[in-house]
Amino acid sequence: MMPSFHNGAVEIAYLDEGEGDPIVLVHGFASSKNVNWVYPTWVSELRKNGRRVIALDNRGHGESAKLYEPAQYSIPTMAGDVLALMDHLAIPQADIMGYSMGGRMTAWLGLNEPQRLRSAILGGIGIGGLIEGTGPGENVAEALEAPSLDDVTDPVGRTFRAFADQTRSDRVALAACLRGTRDLMTKEQAARIDVPVLIAVGSADDVAGSASALGALIPSSEVLDIPNRDHMRAVGDKVYKTGVLDFLSRRG
Repeated sequence: MMPSFHNGAVEIAYLDEGEGDPIVLVHGFASSKNVNWVYPTWVSELRKNGRRVIALDNRGHGESAKLYEPAQYSIPTMAGDVLALMDHLAIPQADIMGYSMGGRMTAWLGLNEPQRLRSAILGGIGIGGLIEGTGPGENVAEALEAPSLDDVTDPVGRTFRAFADQTRSDRVALAACLRGTRDLMTKEQAARIDVPVLIAVGSADDVAGSASALGALIPSSEVLDIPNRDHMRAVGDKVYKTGVLDFLSRRG
């Protein structure tokens, strides 16, 4: 059985493997710690590089509690689950890597709880997803609630619905999550993020928006382009992994 803990009334499942400096991994919307981090070998690669790897299933996802009110899924609330997990494991500070929605949570932590972050790695999130609101919207929520994939005509909605079906997710909880995580960051807020940041986005990612435009806003950031990868396929890419390991090694 995967370990879990409670943040208030909400049960959160997580993994905690390896030894060394801790890194916390925060997966994207409709994914899970296994789909985002275990199966693409992130956990094993980071462990091989001497890291203690912690990854959670965000509320509404994976083996964590399923909630059905959008208000239970605000970005600050979900980022609070990450902090609560770090507190549960007595980890005062860690590198944190989030992908897509997890990147938005990580950026929020970088802005509001910088003392808890050694560095922030924002995967699959550029200026569009973080600031302009170009990420999945109501079209995807409606696709998740449709009777079947055959009933979905919107192309982005079909992509996320097929992914949710493939991962056997609770689609009603995911629709609530999507409607609850609409809060964006302003350019002024992004400019106040004062931790070392790596922004890693696939060059064919039409969900995240521009990584370089976001990098231009965040003072202590660097940008990693993941060649020829879209939003779904960038996650396990070798360029992404190599770039992250290099970034972490330069953090000391």
